[in-house]
Amino acid sequence: MNFAAVFHRAQAPYSYALNPDELILRLQTGPEAERVFLHWGDPFEAGILGGAERWQGQRQEITSPLRLEHCLWWNVTIRPPYKRCRYYFELHQGGEVWFYGEDGFCTPEQNKSEDRPAAFHQPWMNPADIPAPPQWVRDTVWYQIFPDRFCRSGASSCQTPWRTGPVTNEERFGGDLPGICEKLDYLAGLGVNGLYLNPIFAADSVHKYDTRDYETVDPDFGTNEDLARLVKSAHERGIWVMLDAVFNHCGASFGPWQDVLQKGPASRYWNWFMVNRWPAPTPDRDTRDSRYYSFAFASNMPKLNTNEPEVIEYVCGLCERWVGEYGVDAIRFDVGNEVSHRLLKELHRRLRAIRPDVYLLGEIWHDASPWLEGDEYDAVMNYPLQQAVKGFFANKDRTARTLAWDLYRCLGMYRRQTGQVMFNLLDSHDTDRLFTRAGNEDAFFQQLAMLFTLPGSPSIYYGTEIGLPGGHDPDCRRCMPWDRLDEPENKERIRQLKELIRLRRTLPELRESGLCFAETEAEGRNVCYWRGDVEVLLNCGETPWQLPGEGEPLFYRNLRENALAPGGICIRRITE
Repeated sequence: MNFAAVFHRAQAPYSYALNPDELILRLQTGPEAERVFLHWGDPFEAGILGGAERWQGQRQEITSPLRLEHCLWWNVTIRPPYKRCRYYFELHQGGEVWFYGEDGFCTPEQNKSEDRPAAFHQPWMNPADIPAPPQWVRDTVWYQIFPDRFCRSGASSCQTPWRTGPVTNEERFGGDLPGICEKLDYLAGLGVNGLYLNPIFAADSVHKYDTRDYETVDPDFGTNEDLARLVKSAHERGIWVMLDAVFNHCGASFGPWQDVLQKGPASRYWNWFMVNRWPAPTPDRDTRDSRYYSFAFASNMPKLNTNEPEVIEYVCGLCERWVGEYGVDAIRFDVGNEVSHRLLKELHRRLRAIRPDVYLLGEIWHDASPWLEGDEYDAVMNYPLQQAVKGFFANKDRTARTLAWDLYRCLGMYRRQTGQVMFNLLDSHDTDRLFTRAGNEDAFFQQLAMLFTLPGSPSIYYGTEIGLPGGHDPDCRRCMPWDRLDEPENKERIRQLKELIRLRRTLPELRESGLCFAETEAEGRNVCYWRGDVEVLLNCGETPWQLPGEGEPLFYRNLRENALAPGGICIRRITE
Protein backbone atom coordinates (compact mmCIF):
# COMPACT_ATOMS: atom_id res chain seq x y z
CA MET A 1 0.00 0.00 0.00
CA ASN A 2 1.34 3.41 -0.98
CA PHE A 3 0.39 5.19 2.25
CA ALA A 4 1.79 8.53 1.08
CA ALA A 5 -0.71 8.63 -1.81
CA VAL A 6 -3.76 8.27 0.46
CA PHE A 7 -5.43 11.50 1.49
CA HIS A 8 -8.71 12.73 2.94
CA ARG A 9 -9.81 15.58 5.17
CA ALA A 10 -13.24 16.43 6.50
CA GLN A 11 -13.37 19.62 4.42
CA ALA A 12 -14.37 20.50 0.87
CA PRO A 13 -13.77 19.20 -1.71
CA TYR A 14 -13.10 15.92 0.14
CA SER A 15 -16.12 16.12 2.43
CA TYR A 16 -19.01 18.53 2.07
CA ALA A 17 -22.78 18.84 2.05
CA LEU A 18 -24.27 19.15 -1.41
CA ASN A 19 -27.57 20.15 0.16
CA PRO A 20 -29.22 19.65 3.59
CA ASP A 21 -29.66 15.91 2.89
CA GLU A 22 -26.68 14.68 0.86
CA LEU A 23 -23.05 14.43 1.93
CA ILE A 24 -20.32 13.94 -0.68
CA LEU A 25 -17.10 12.19 0.34
CA ARG A 26 -13.90 11.70 -1.66
CA LEU A 27 -10.86 9.58 -0.85
CA GLN A 28 -7.65 9.96 -2.83
CA THR A 29 -5.41 6.91 -3.27
CA GLY A 30 -2.59 5.81 -5.50
CA PRO A 31 -3.55 4.19 -8.83
CA GLU A 32 -2.74 0.72 -7.44
CA ALA A 33 -5.62 0.68 -4.91
CA GLU A 34 -8.08 -2.06 -5.88
CA ARG A 35 -11.15 -1.65 -3.68
CA VAL A 36 -12.38 0.91 -1.16
CA PHE A 37 -15.17 0.62 1.41
CA LEU A 38 -16.72 3.34 3.53
CA HIS A 39 -17.74 2.69 7.13
CA TRP A 40 -20.22 5.35 8.16
CA GLY A 41 -23.09 6.14 10.46
CA ASP A 42 -24.39 8.56 13.06
CA PRO A 43 -21.73 9.47 15.66
CA PHE A 44 -24.16 8.62 18.48
CA GLU A 45 -25.45 5.27 17.20
CA ALA A 46 -23.66 3.38 19.98
CA GLY A 47 -23.97 6.08 22.63
CA ILE A 48 -22.40 9.39 23.50
CA LEU A 49 -18.79 10.09 22.56
CA GLY A 50 -16.38 8.92 25.26
CA GLY A 51 -18.67 6.15 26.45
CA ALA A 52 -17.78 2.48 26.79
CA GLU A 53 -19.85 1.40 23.76
CA ARG A 54 -18.00 0.55 20.53
CA TRP A 55 -19.12 2.37 17.38
CA GLN A 56 -19.39 0.24 14.23
CA GLY A 57 -21.31 1.98 11.42
CA GLN A 58 -22.45 0.42 8.14
CA ARG A 59 -20.07 -0.79 5.43
CA GLN A 60 -20.55 0.38 1.83
CA GLU A 61 -18.31 -0.18 -1.19
CA ILE A 62 -17.24 2.84 -3.27
CA THR A 63 -17.08 1.92 -6.95
CA SER A 64 -16.02 3.50 -10.27
CA PRO A 65 -13.21 5.81 -9.11
CA LEU A 66 -12.09 8.70 -11.28
CA ARG A 67 -8.62 8.12 -12.69
CA LEU A 68 -6.20 11.03 -12.70
CA GLU A 69 -2.59 10.97 -13.82
CA HIS A 70 -1.06 9.85 -10.53
CA CYS A 71 -4.01 8.95 -8.32
CA LEU A 72 -7.59 7.73 -8.04
CA TRP A 73 -10.50 9.67 -6.62
CA TRP A 74 -13.11 7.47 -4.90
CA ASN A 75 -16.34 9.49 -4.66
CA VAL A 76 -19.56 8.59 -2.91
CA THR A 77 -22.76 10.41 -1.99
CA ILE A 78 -24.57 9.35 1.20
CA ARG A 79 -27.64 10.60 3.07
CA PRO A 80 -26.99 10.79 6.84
CA PRO A 81 -30.48 10.42 8.36
CA TYR A 82 -29.69 12.70 11.30
CA LYS A 83 -27.63 15.32 9.39
CA ARG A 84 -24.32 14.28 10.97
CA CYS A 85 -21.81 11.60 10.10
CA ARG A 86 -18.88 9.65 11.50
CA TYR A 87 -16.82 7.63 9.01
CA TYR A 88 -13.54 5.98 8.04
CA PHE A 89 -12.27 4.04 5.01
CA GLU A 90 -11.21 0.47 4.32
CA LEU A 91 -8.62 -0.02 1.56
CA HIS A 92 -7.72 -3.21 -0.33
CA GLN A 93 -4.64 -3.71 -2.46
CA GLY A 94 -2.49 -6.72 -3.29
CA GLY A 95 -4.08 -8.90 -0.62
CA GLU A 96 -3.57 -6.24 2.06
CA VAL A 97 -6.36 -4.55 4.00
CA TRP A 98 -5.91 -1.29 5.86
CA PHE A 99 -8.28 1.02 7.68
CA TYR A 100 -7.76 4.77 7.29
CA GLY A 101 -9.06 7.53 9.54
CA GLU A 102 -8.18 10.87 11.03
CA ASP A 103 -5.15 9.45 12.87
CA GLY A 104 -3.81 7.46 9.91
CA PHE A 105 -3.77 3.72 9.20
CA CYS A 106 -4.36 0.57 11.19
CA THR A 107 -4.66 -3.15 10.46
CA PRO A 108 -7.89 -5.18 10.71
CA GLU A 109 -6.57 -6.71 13.93
CA GLN A 110 -6.01 -3.28 15.45
CA ASN A 111 -9.46 -2.24 14.27
CA LYS A 112 -10.99 -5.17 16.20
CA SER A 113 -9.01 -4.80 19.42
CA GLU A 114 -8.48 -1.04 19.66
CA ASP A 115 -10.54 2.09 19.15
CA ARG A 116 -8.89 2.70 15.79
CA PRO A 117 -8.82 4.34 13.41
CA ALA A 118 -10.01 7.65 14.78
CA ALA A 119 -12.97 8.47 12.58
CA PHE A 120 -13.52 11.53 10.46
CA HIS A 121 -16.55 13.67 11.36
CA GLN A 122 -19.07 15.91 9.67
CA PRO A 123 -20.68 17.26 12.87
CA TRP A 124 -23.85 18.78 11.43
CA MET A 125 -25.10 19.72 7.96
CA ASN A 126 -26.33 23.21 8.78
CA PRO A 127 -28.21 24.67 5.80
CA ALA A 128 -26.77 28.11 6.54
CA ASP A 129 -23.26 26.70 6.07
CA ILE A 130 -23.93 25.00 2.73
CA PRO A 131 -22.96 27.11 -0.31
CA ALA A 132 -26.04 27.58 -2.48
CA PRO A 133 -25.08 29.53 -5.63
CA PRO A 134 -27.92 31.10 -7.65
CA GLN A 135 -29.47 28.39 -9.79
CA TRP A 136 -30.12 30.66 -12.77
CA VAL A 137 -26.40 30.76 -13.52
CA ARG A 138 -26.39 27.06 -14.46
CA ASP A 139 -28.77 27.92 -17.31
CA THR A 140 -26.86 30.99 -18.50
CA VAL A 141 -24.68 31.44 -21.58
CA TRP A 142 -22.62 34.62 -21.15
CA TYR A 143 -21.47 37.09 -23.79
CA GLN A 144 -18.56 39.31 -22.74
CA ILE A 145 -18.31 42.84 -24.15
CA PHE A 146 -15.39 45.27 -24.13
CA PRO A 147 -17.62 48.35 -24.44
CA ASP A 148 -15.41 50.71 -26.47
CA ARG A 149 -15.02 48.14 -29.26
CA PHE A 150 -18.48 46.55 -29.51
CA CYS A 151 -20.93 49.01 -31.05
CA ARG A 152 -21.01 52.79 -31.46
CA SER A 153 -24.42 54.40 -31.39
CA GLY A 154 -25.47 57.58 -33.17
CA ALA A 155 -25.25 59.38 -29.84
CA SER A 156 -21.47 58.92 -29.66
CA SER A 157 -19.33 61.97 -30.37
CA CYS A 158 -16.26 59.88 -31.23
CA GLN A 159 -14.79 60.73 -34.64
CA THR A 160 -12.27 57.89 -34.91
CA PRO A 161 -13.21 55.69 -37.86
CA TRP A 162 -14.55 52.26 -36.82
CA ARG A 163 -12.15 49.79 -38.37
CA THR A 164 -11.08 46.19 -38.59
CA GLY A 165 -7.62 44.93 -37.78
CA PRO A 166 -5.17 45.65 -34.96
CA VAL A 167 -5.81 48.38 -32.38
CA THR A 168 -3.93 49.96 -29.50
CA ASN A 169 -4.92 50.71 -25.93
CA GLU A 170 -4.53 54.43 -26.62
CA GLU A 171 -7.25 54.57 -29.29
CA ARG A 172 -10.93 55.19 -28.53
CA PHE A 173 -13.50 54.02 -31.02
CA GLY A 174 -16.67 55.23 -29.33
CA GLY A 175 -18.49 52.02 -28.45
CA ASP A 176 -21.12 52.87 -25.82
CA LEU A 177 -24.06 51.62 -23.78
CA PRO A 178 -26.71 52.84 -26.26
CA GLY A 179 -24.82 50.89 -28.91
CA ILE A 180 -25.04 47.73 -26.79
CA CYS A 181 -28.77 48.41 -26.34
CA GLU A 182 -29.17 48.52 -30.11
CA LYS A 183 -27.68 45.03 -30.38
CA LEU A 184 -29.69 43.29 -27.65
CA ASP A 185 -32.02 41.70 -30.20
CA TYR A 186 -28.96 40.40 -32.03
CA LEU A 187 -27.61 38.89 -28.80
CA ALA A 188 -30.96 37.35 -27.94
CA GLY A 189 -31.02 35.90 -31.46
CA LEU A 190 -27.68 34.21 -30.82
CA GLY A 191 -29.28 32.56 -27.81
CA VAL A 192 -27.08 34.14 -25.13
CA ASN A 193 -28.89 35.13 -21.94
CA GLY A 194 -26.11 36.70 -19.91
CA LEU A 195 -24.25 39.93 -20.62
CA TYR A 196 -20.87 40.56 -18.95
CA LEU A 197 -19.60 44.10 -19.39
CA ASN A 198 -16.01 45.13 -18.79
CA PRO A 199 -15.81 48.29 -16.60
CA ILE A 200 -18.20 51.08 -17.55
CA PHE A 201 -17.58 53.66 -14.82
CA ALA A 202 -15.62 56.87 -15.31
CA ALA A 203 -11.91 56.28 -15.84
CA ASP A 204 -9.00 57.80 -17.75
CA SER A 205 -8.13 54.79 -19.93
CA VAL A 206 -9.99 53.02 -22.71
CA HIS A 207 -10.19 49.80 -20.65
CA LYS A 208 -11.61 51.63 -17.57
CA TYR A 209 -9.77 49.52 -14.99
CA ASP A 210 -8.34 52.75 -13.53
CA THR A 211 -11.58 54.07 -12.04
CA ARG A 212 -11.93 57.81 -11.50
CA ASP A 213 -15.55 57.84 -10.32
CA TYR A 214 -17.36 54.69 -9.19
CA GLU A 215 -20.75 56.38 -9.14
CA THR A 216 -20.89 57.75 -12.69
CA VAL A 217 -20.95 55.92 -16.01
CA ASP A 218 -18.02 57.09 -18.10
CA PRO A 219 -19.14 59.85 -20.51
CA ASP A 220 -17.46 57.87 -23.30
CA PHE A 221 -20.10 55.19 -22.72
CA GLY A 222 -23.15 57.30 -21.88
CA THR A 223 -24.96 58.14 -18.67
CA ASN A 224 -26.34 56.45 -15.58
CA GLU A 225 -29.74 56.61 -17.28
CA ASP A 226 -28.27 54.66 -20.20
CA LEU A 227 -27.15 51.97 -17.76
CA ALA A 228 -30.64 51.75 -16.29
CA ARG A 229 -32.13 51.48 -19.79
CA LEU A 230 -29.65 48.80 -20.78
CA VAL A 231 -30.43 46.65 -17.74
CA LYS A 232 -34.18 47.10 -18.22
CA SER A 233 -34.01 46.32 -21.96
CA ALA A 234 -31.83 43.26 -21.34
CA HIS A 235 -34.24 41.95 -18.72
CA GLU A 236 -37.14 42.37 -21.13
CA ARG A 237 -35.32 39.94 -23.43
CA GLY A 238 -34.49 37.45 -20.68
CA ILE A 239 -30.83 38.53 -20.50
CA TRP A 240 -29.02 38.87 -17.17
CA VAL A 241 -26.46 41.67 -16.69
CA MET A 242 -23.10 41.45 -14.90
CA LEU A 243 -20.90 44.49 -14.20
CA ASP A 244 -17.15 44.48 -13.68
CA ALA A 245 -16.16 45.86 -10.25
CA VAL A 246 -12.64 47.20 -9.74
CA PHE A 247 -12.16 47.39 -5.99
CA ASN A 248 -8.64 46.05 -5.60
CA HIS A 249 -7.34 49.36 -6.88
CA CYS A 250 -8.50 52.69 -8.30
CA GLY A 251 -7.17 55.11 -10.87
CA ALA A 252 -4.75 57.97 -10.29
CA SER A 253 -7.59 60.49 -10.74
CA PHE A 254 -9.83 58.97 -8.05
CA GLY A 255 -10.79 61.81 -5.70
CA PRO A 256 -9.65 60.22 -2.41
CA TRP A 257 -6.25 59.33 -3.92
CA GLN A 258 -5.81 62.88 -5.19
CA ASP A 259 -6.64 64.10 -1.69
CA VAL A 260 -3.90 61.88 -0.27
CA LEU A 261 -1.39 63.15 -2.81
CA GLN A 262 -2.22 66.74 -1.86
CA LYS A 263 -2.45 66.39 1.94
CA GLY A 264 -0.43 63.32 2.78
CA PRO A 265 -1.09 61.80 6.23
CA ALA A 266 -3.44 64.70 7.02
CA SER A 267 -5.90 63.48 4.37
CA ARG A 268 -9.10 61.91 5.73
CA TYR A 269 -8.56 59.22 3.10
CA TRP A 270 -5.02 58.33 4.18
CA ASN A 271 -6.12 54.91 5.50
CA TRP A 272 -7.98 54.14 2.26
CA PHE A 273 -4.63 53.32 0.64
CA MET A 274 -1.37 51.60 1.49
CA VAL A 275 1.29 54.30 1.44
CA ASN A 276 4.55 53.17 2.98
CA ARG A 277 6.71 56.30 2.54
CA TRP A 278 5.84 59.98 2.40
CA PRO A 279 6.28 62.14 0.49
CA ALA A 280 5.74 59.71 -2.39
CA PRO A 281 8.31 60.00 -5.21
CA THR A 282 7.42 60.85 -8.80
CA PRO A 283 4.07 59.21 -9.56
CA ASP A 284 4.96 58.08 -13.09
CA ARG A 285 7.56 55.58 -11.87
CA ASP A 286 6.53 51.99 -11.20
CA THR A 287 6.03 50.95 -7.56
CA ARG A 288 8.75 48.33 -7.23
CA ASP A 289 10.29 50.56 -4.56
CA SER A 290 7.19 49.89 -2.38
CA ARG A 291 6.53 53.57 -1.71
CA TYR A 292 2.90 52.55 -1.99
CA TYR A 293 1.15 49.38 -3.09
CA SER A 294 -0.61 49.23 -6.44
CA PHE A 295 -2.09 46.84 -8.94
CA ALA A 296 0.93 44.86 -10.14
CA PHE A 297 3.53 47.67 -10.16
CA ALA A 298 1.37 50.22 -12.01
CA SER A 299 1.84 53.60 -10.33
CA ASN A 300 -1.43 54.92 -11.83
CA MET A 301 -3.48 52.21 -10.10
CA PRO A 302 -2.94 52.60 -6.32
CA LYS A 303 -4.24 49.72 -4.27
CA LEU A 304 -7.31 50.33 -2.12
CA ASN A 305 -7.03 49.22 1.50
CA THR A 306 -9.98 46.83 1.57
CA ASN A 307 -9.24 46.07 5.23
CA GLU A 308 -10.30 49.61 6.17
CA PRO A 309 -13.88 49.88 7.54
CA GLU A 310 -14.58 53.08 5.59
CA VAL A 311 -13.51 51.44 2.33
CA ILE A 312 -15.66 48.41 3.10
CA GLU A 313 -18.64 50.65 3.75
CA TYR A 314 -18.00 52.62 0.55
CA VAL A 315 -17.74 49.51 -1.61
CA CYS A 316 -20.81 47.87 -0.06
CA GLY A 317 -22.84 51.02 -0.61
CA LEU A 318 -21.82 51.15 -4.28
CA CYS A 319 -22.76 47.53 -4.93
CA GLU A 320 -26.05 47.89 -3.05
CA ARG A 321 -26.99 50.70 -5.43
CA TRP A 322 -25.93 48.75 -8.53
CA VAL A 323 -28.07 45.80 -7.48
CA GLY A 324 -30.91 47.62 -5.75
CA GLU A 325 -31.37 50.68 -7.95
CA TYR A 326 -30.17 49.54 -11.36
CA GLY A 327 -31.25 45.91 -11.10
CA VAL A 328 -27.82 44.47 -11.89
CA ASP A 329 -27.90 40.67 -11.58
CA ALA A 330 -24.23 39.87 -11.05
CA ILE A 331 -20.89 41.44 -10.19
CA ARG A 332 -17.47 40.30 -11.35
CA PHE A 333 -14.59 41.35 -9.07
CA ASP A 334 -11.36 42.29 -10.82
CA VAL A 335 -8.20 40.95 -9.13
CA GLY A 336 -10.59 39.16 -6.81
CA ASN A 337 -7.90 37.33 -4.86
CA GLU A 338 -6.41 40.54 -3.41
CA VAL A 339 -9.64 42.02 -2.03
CA SER A 340 -9.89 41.31 1.71
CA HIS A 341 -12.03 38.42 2.93
CA ARG A 342 -13.51 40.82 5.47
CA LEU A 343 -14.89 43.07 2.72
CA LEU A 344 -16.20 40.16 0.67
CA LYS A 345 -18.00 38.55 3.60
CA GLU A 346 -19.72 41.81 4.53
CA LEU A 347 -20.60 42.53 0.91
CA HIS A 348 -22.03 39.04 0.44
CA ARG A 349 -24.21 39.44 3.53
CA ARG A 350 -25.55 42.83 2.49
CA LEU A 351 -26.20 42.01 -1.15
CA ARG A 352 -27.94 38.74 -0.29
CA ALA A 353 -30.27 40.76 1.96
CA ILE A 354 -31.25 42.86 -1.05
CA ARG A 355 -31.33 40.06 -3.59
CA PRO A 356 -30.89 36.41 -2.55
CA ASP A 357 -29.92 35.23 -6.04
CA VAL A 358 -27.29 37.84 -6.96
CA TYR A 359 -24.22 36.18 -8.55
CA LEU A 360 -20.80 37.18 -7.20
CA LEU A 361 -17.86 36.17 -9.38
CA GLY A 362 -14.17 36.50 -8.57
CA GLU A 363 -11.33 36.88 -11.02
CA ILE A 364 -8.96 34.29 -9.59
CA TRP A 365 -6.63 32.33 -11.87
CA HIS A 366 -5.54 29.70 -9.32
CA ASP A 367 -7.12 27.42 -6.70
CA ALA A 368 -9.78 29.66 -5.12
CA SER A 369 -11.05 27.36 -2.36
CA PRO A 370 -10.73 29.95 0.47
CA TRP A 371 -13.11 32.29 -1.38
CA LEU A 372 -15.75 29.64 -2.16
CA GLU A 373 -17.10 28.68 1.27
CA GLY A 374 -20.51 30.17 0.54
CA ASP A 375 -20.07 33.56 2.20
CA GLU A 376 -17.91 35.36 -0.39
CA TYR A 377 -17.86 34.48 -4.11
CA ASP A 378 -20.29 32.05 -5.71
CA ALA A 379 -17.72 31.06 -8.32
CA VAL A 380 -14.55 32.21 -10.06
CA MET A 381 -13.41 32.54 -13.65
CA ASN A 382 -12.35 29.04 -14.66
CA TYR A 383 -8.89 29.72 -16.06
CA PRO A 384 -7.58 26.26 -15.01
CA LEU A 385 -10.17 24.69 -17.31
CA GLN A 386 -9.16 27.10 -20.08
CA GLN A 387 -5.53 26.08 -19.62
CA ALA A 388 -6.42 22.38 -19.72
CA VAL A 389 -8.28 22.74 -23.03
CA LYS A 390 -5.68 25.11 -24.46
CA GLY A 391 -2.82 22.79 -23.50
CA PHE A 392 -4.43 19.76 -25.14
CA PHE A 393 -5.00 21.50 -28.47
CA ALA A 394 -1.64 23.29 -28.49
CA ASN A 395 0.42 20.18 -27.74
CA LYS A 396 -0.14 17.27 -30.10
CA ASP A 397 1.80 15.00 -27.73
CA ARG A 398 -1.00 15.27 -25.18
CA THR A 399 -3.57 12.47 -25.37
CA ALA A 400 -7.28 12.18 -24.70
CA ARG A 401 -6.33 10.42 -21.49
CA THR A 402 -4.25 13.37 -20.26
CA LEU A 403 -7.11 15.72 -21.19
CA ALA A 404 -9.47 13.64 -19.03
CA TRP A 405 -7.01 13.76 -16.13
CA ASP A 406 -6.68 17.52 -16.41
CA LEU A 407 -10.41 18.17 -16.66
CA TYR A 408 -11.24 15.84 -13.77
CA ARG A 409 -8.73 17.79 -11.68
CA CYS A 410 -10.25 21.15 -12.69
CA LEU A 411 -13.83 20.03 -12.10
CA GLY A 412 -12.93 18.36 -8.80
CA MET A 413 -11.31 21.41 -7.23
CA TYR A 414 -14.55 22.62 -5.63
CA ARG A 415 -17.96 21.48 -4.43
CA ARG A 416 -20.28 20.10 -7.08
CA GLN A 417 -22.75 22.96 -6.64
CA THR A 418 -19.90 25.44 -7.19
CA GLY A 419 -18.71 23.59 -10.28
CA GLN A 420 -22.14 23.98 -11.85
CA VAL A 421 -21.85 27.79 -11.80
CA MET A 422 -18.15 28.23 -12.56
CA PHE A 423 -17.56 30.88 -15.21
CA ASN A 424 -16.08 28.83 -18.05
CA LEU A 425 -14.21 30.72 -20.74
CA LEU A 426 -11.72 30.05 -23.52
CA ASP A 427 -10.67 33.66 -24.12
CA SER A 428 -11.26 37.15 -22.78
CA HIS A 429 -9.94 40.70 -22.84
CA ASP A 430 -6.88 39.37 -20.94
CA THR A 431 -5.89 36.59 -23.37
CA ASP A 432 -5.28 35.95 -27.03
CA ARG A 433 -8.47 35.14 -28.93
CA LEU A 434 -9.61 31.57 -29.40
CA PHE A 435 -9.80 31.77 -33.20
CA THR A 436 -6.19 32.94 -33.48
CA ARG A 437 -4.95 30.45 -30.90
CA ALA A 438 -6.81 27.52 -32.45
CA GLY A 439 -5.10 27.99 -35.78
CA ASN A 440 -7.88 26.49 -37.88
CA GLU A 441 -11.66 26.29 -38.09
CA ASP A 442 -11.90 22.68 -36.93
CA ALA A 443 -9.90 23.15 -33.73
CA PHE A 444 -11.84 26.38 -33.09
CA PHE A 445 -15.20 24.61 -33.16
CA GLN A 446 -13.92 21.55 -31.29
CA GLN A 447 -12.96 23.78 -28.37
CA LEU A 448 -16.29 25.60 -28.51
CA ALA A 449 -18.05 22.23 -28.47
CA MET A 450 -16.19 21.41 -25.26
CA LEU A 451 -17.04 24.80 -23.75
CA PHE A 452 -20.76 24.21 -24.24
CA THR A 453 -20.77 20.58 -23.08
CA LEU A 454 -18.68 20.76 -19.90
CA PRO A 455 -20.09 21.51 -16.43
CA GLY A 456 -20.20 25.21 -15.62
CA SER A 457 -21.62 28.43 -17.05
CA PRO A 458 -20.08 29.05 -20.51
CA SER A 459 -18.96 32.47 -21.71
CA ILE A 460 -17.96 33.65 -25.16
CA TYR A 461 -16.06 36.85 -25.90
CA TYR A 462 -17.69 39.27 -28.35
CA GLY A 463 -16.86 38.42 -31.96
CA THR A 464 -16.34 34.71 -31.25
CA GLU A 465 -19.47 34.02 -33.32
CA ILE A 466 -17.61 35.12 -36.47
CA GLY A 467 -14.14 33.93 -35.52
CA LEU A 468 -12.80 37.41 -34.74
CA PRO A 469 -8.99 37.08 -34.62
CA GLY A 470 -6.61 38.71 -32.18
CA GLY A 471 -3.41 38.11 -30.28
CA HIS A 472 -2.68 39.14 -26.72
CA ASP A 473 -3.74 42.50 -25.26
CA PRO A 474 -4.34 44.91 -26.99
CA ASP A 475 -4.91 42.86 -30.14
CA CYS A 476 -7.72 40.87 -28.48
CA ARG A 477 -9.72 44.11 -28.17
CA ARG A 478 -10.44 44.77 -31.84
CA CYS A 479 -13.59 46.49 -33.07
CA MET A 480 -16.58 44.27 -33.79
CA PRO A 481 -16.86 44.16 -37.63
CA TRP A 482 -20.62 44.52 -37.97
CA ASP A 483 -20.39 44.98 -41.75
CA ARG A 484 -18.95 41.47 -42.16
CA LEU A 485 -21.67 39.44 -40.44
CA ASP A 486 -23.41 38.64 -43.74
CA GLU A 487 -20.31 37.20 -45.38
CA PRO A 488 -20.99 33.51 -46.16
CA GLU A 489 -18.28 32.11 -43.89
CA ASN A 490 -19.42 34.30 -40.98
CA LYS A 491 -23.08 33.40 -41.47
CA GLU A 492 -22.09 29.75 -41.28
CA ARG A 493 -20.02 30.30 -38.12
CA ILE A 494 -22.93 32.12 -36.51
CA ARG A 495 -25.29 29.30 -37.47
CA GLN A 496 -23.09 26.67 -35.85
CA LEU A 497 -22.49 28.68 -32.70
CA LYS A 498 -26.22 29.32 -32.33
CA GLU A 499 -26.80 25.58 -32.57
CA LEU A 500 -24.25 24.87 -29.81
CA ILE A 501 -25.87 27.52 -27.61
CA ARG A 502 -29.30 26.05 -28.30
CA LEU A 503 -28.12 22.58 -27.26
CA ARG A 504 -26.59 23.97 -24.10
CA ARG A 505 -29.76 25.76 -23.10
CA THR A 506 -32.25 23.03 -24.01
CA LEU A 507 -30.54 19.78 -22.94
CA PRO A 508 -30.79 19.32 -19.16
CA GLU A 509 -27.89 16.84 -19.24
CA LEU A 510 -25.49 19.61 -20.29
CA ARG A 511 -26.40 21.70 -17.25
CA GLU A 512 -27.03 19.19 -14.49
CA SER A 513 -25.38 15.78 -14.89
CA GLY A 514 -21.84 14.70 -14.09
CA LEU A 515 -18.93 14.12 -16.45
CA CYS A 516 -17.52 10.74 -17.46
CA PHE A 517 -14.67 10.16 -19.92
CA ALA A 518 -14.29 6.96 -21.89
CA GLU A 519 -11.14 4.94 -21.31
CA THR A 520 -8.96 5.55 -24.35
CA GLU A 521 -5.77 4.24 -25.91
CA ALA A 522 -2.71 5.56 -24.14
CA GLU A 523 -1.48 7.48 -27.19
CA GLY A 524 -4.84 8.32 -28.81
CA ARG A 525 -6.36 11.77 -29.34
CA ASN A 526 -9.93 10.65 -29.94
CA VAL A 527 -11.92 12.34 -27.16
CA CYS A 528 -15.12 10.75 -25.85
CA TYR A 529 -17.10 11.79 -22.79
CA TRP A 530 -20.68 11.67 -21.53
CA ARG A 531 -22.99 14.12 -19.82
CA GLY A 532 -25.80 11.77 -18.84
CA ASP A 533 -27.20 10.34 -22.10
CA VAL A 534 -25.43 12.94 -24.23
CA GLU A 535 -22.15 11.77 -25.77
CA VAL A 536 -19.46 14.15 -27.05
CA LEU A 537 -16.91 12.83 -29.55
CA LEU A 538 -13.99 14.83 -30.98
CA ASN A 539 -11.46 13.49 -33.47
CA CYS A 540 -8.34 15.39 -32.53
CA GLY A 541 -6.11 12.84 -34.23
CA GLU A 542 -4.90 12.49 -37.80
CA THR A 543 -6.91 9.54 -39.13
CA PRO A 544 -10.66 8.92 -39.55
CA TRP A 545 -12.45 7.47 -36.51
CA GLN A 546 -15.20 4.92 -36.93
CA LEU A 547 -17.46 5.87 -34.05
CA PRO A 548 -18.44 3.19 -31.54
CA GLY A 549 -22.10 2.38 -30.96
CA GLU A 550 -25.09 4.30 -32.25
CA GLY A 551 -26.71 7.58 -31.39
CA GLU A 552 -28.92 10.39 -32.58
CA PRO A 553 -26.67 13.22 -33.88
CA LEU A 554 -27.50 16.56 -32.27
CA PHE A 555 -24.57 18.55 -33.66
CA TYR A 556 -21.77 17.47 -35.95
CA ARG A 557 -18.95 18.58 -38.22
CA ASN A 558 -16.99 16.36 -40.60
CA LEU A 559 -19.18 13.32 -39.91
CA ARG A 560 -20.13 10.89 -42.68
CA GLU A 561 -21.74 7.46 -42.24
CA ASN A 562 -20.62 7.21 -38.61
CA ALA A 563 -17.00 8.01 -39.50
CA LEU A 564 -15.59 11.15 -37.91
CA ALA A 565 -12.86 12.82 -39.94
CA PRO A 566 -9.86 14.50 -38.27
CA GLY A 567 -11.05 17.77 -36.76
CA GLY A 568 -14.59 16.41 -36.56
CA ILE A 569 -17.24 16.81 -33.86
CA CYS A 570 -20.23 14.65 -33.03
CA ILE A 571 -22.57 15.43 -30.15
CA ARG A 572 -25.25 12.77 -29.99
CA ARG A 573 -27.86 11.22 -27.76
CA ILE A 574 -27.09 7.60 -27.01
CA THR A 575 -29.81 5.30 -28.35
CA GLU A 576 -28.58 1.91 -27.20
